[in-house]
Amino acid sequence: MKQNLALFDLDNTLLAGDSDYNWSVFLISEGLLDAAQHKARNEQFYEDYKNGSLDIYAFLKFQLQPLSQHPKAFLDTLHQKYMQTVIRPMMTQKAQALVDAHKAKGDLCMVITATNSFVTKPIATAYGIEHLIGTDPEMVDGQFTGGVSGTPSFQQGKVTRLNDWLAARGQTLADFDTSHFYSDSHNDLPLMKLVTHPVAVDADPTLTAHAEAHGWPIISLR
Repeated sequence: MKQNLALFDLDNTLLAGDSDYNWSVFLISEGLLDAAQHKARNEQFYEDYKNGSLDIYAFLKFQLQPLSQHPKAFLDTLHQKYMQTVIRPMMTQKAQALVDAHKAKGDLCMVITATNSFVTKPIATAYGIEHLIGTDPEMVDGQFTGGVSGTPSFQQGKVTRLNDWLAARGQTLADFDTSHFYSDSHNDLPLMKLVTHPVAVDADPTLTAHAEAHGWPIISLR
């Protein structure tokens, strides 16, 4: 029996909120970032993302730089608090049920997100999803440098990263009879157009319009 593929965007899709944006808010609340410097820029990057004009490398420089300021062990402990106080309340029963339904069918499940893999790997794990493609922060000698490793998994980059991941397994997207991709964002249209079953989830206006025009399912996990 051939395995099917189920891809999930994370922020505002499986999560009722944005783990990237809220990580910066959390660091400010912990006194680890200067509110005056970071709040306005964080808001602006989030708006740029939503309207499709995000400069991904400028954003990643902003978002990954704080990781380089602390030992990895400290960041891991900090992330545990972030999971409990910020992320767990964003995890919805409907989202978990959707993931569980795909897993019960034996589908190959993956979270594929533009948000960096340090922030998102524990979240994917909490949903019971083994595989993650996120934007990878560069590490040297066990410490984050503030830089990016490889291609950011953003817009067309998600297609590139997924194809590379599948190729390493000796597979292509065409090997799956059925491939689902659940997302809220028009930024994910490059990948959504390639799967057999694109699904708009609590979608932004641009994606909603595209889904309606092409007869894609539109659902809510809230």
